Amino acid sequence: MGHAMVRALLNGGAEVLLTGRNEQNLSVAQREFDSQVHVIRSDAASMTDIVALGAVVEERLGRIDAVFVNVGVSELATFDQVTEASYDRQFNVNTKGAFFTVQQLAPLIQDGGAIVFTTVTPTTGMPTMSVYFGTKAAVRAFARAFAAELLPRRIRVNAVAPGFINTPTMGVAGFSAEERAALMKVGDEVTPMKRHGTSEEVARAALFLAFDATFTTGVELPVDGGLSTTDAP
Repeated sequence: MGHAMVRALLNGGAEVLLTGRNEQNLSVAQREFDSQVHVIRSDAASMTDIVALGAVVEERLGRIDAVFVNVGVSELATFDQVTEASYDRQFNVNTKGAFFTVQQLAPLIQDGGAIVFTTVTPTTGMPTMSVYFGTKAAVRAFARAFAAELLPRRIRVNAVAPGFINTPTMGVAGFSAEERAALMKVGDEVTPMKRHGTSEEVARAALFLAFDATFTTGVELPVDGGLSTTDAP
């Protein structure tokens, strides 16, 4: 989804800085975007990296128009099997990382700019996803609170909430090809539109919130094929 956002921004003529922590993925992004994009290694779970990122953004871009906080990791387990290490990993990336990234970058956002978080479709609870859903519920709350705090600077803060999206990992760490295929099948079955969304569809929704929805702040926009409108588990 992050790559789709970058491509959409480039098509609109933006200057873009992309972060990630996986060296292989960063190398792929560097080859794909070449000098069009500032590709920076930064771990959302590391306060040292987050603070350093603020300095890099200021050096490379100066003032910025929008921040897309598109970080997340999920490790599936029933609640009675969740380990403290897994709990901490998910909250460190999804929640702590999201919060402090905004804290560091908000001073660089132009007055009248925007912040867009990635959360998750607000469906009913799903087995094995208690921790992941908890992390994203916190981010949803951040969006509302930051929207209120940043009103004096006219910075709008919203969230895009994907449902089942066709991505290489399906958003789950460590899945095999067979497990991803099984999850794809479940997603197609429970989504009212009977298909997965695309990364490009999520990117268009995020860009709408960032640049076109100029009278909208503190909202979460589901991009889930109608999943959040049903009672499907």
